[in-house]
Amino acid sequence: MNLLLDTHILLWWLDGSPTLSEIARGKISDANNTVFISAAVIWEVRIKQALGKLRIPPSFRDVLERQHFEMLPITVDHAHAIGDLPSYHRDPFDRMLIAQAKVEGFTLVTHDPSFERYGIPILKA
Repeated sequence: MNLLLDTHILLWWLDGSPTLSEIARGKISDANNTVFISAAVIWEVRIKQALGKLRIPPSFRDVLERQHFEMLPITVDHAHAIGDLPSYHRDPFDRMLIAQAKVEGFTLVTHDPSFERYGIPILKA
């Protein structure tokens, strides 16, 4: 299974937060699954950090590189797919994740129930 992590899921994973469900934790740690982190997630984390809304360690890049995750760039196809999405959700980072999951056929791991309206595979975390 190919999983795409929403921003808060990545942060919960890295923090070892008990908020992350055991089912999601199991799927993310399962070596049979490929876990992707979108460039949009890194972008959102870094913006929130710069605005003082999020504290991350100075070694954040190294922390990510030690994970078993694959990095997913934002492509032109992903950008075009946003134009085909209904306006259920307005957050541009979330819309990019939804478009990427749709284009790539990935299961999006999220805690946000509004993602379900887009008809993409969701793993509730």
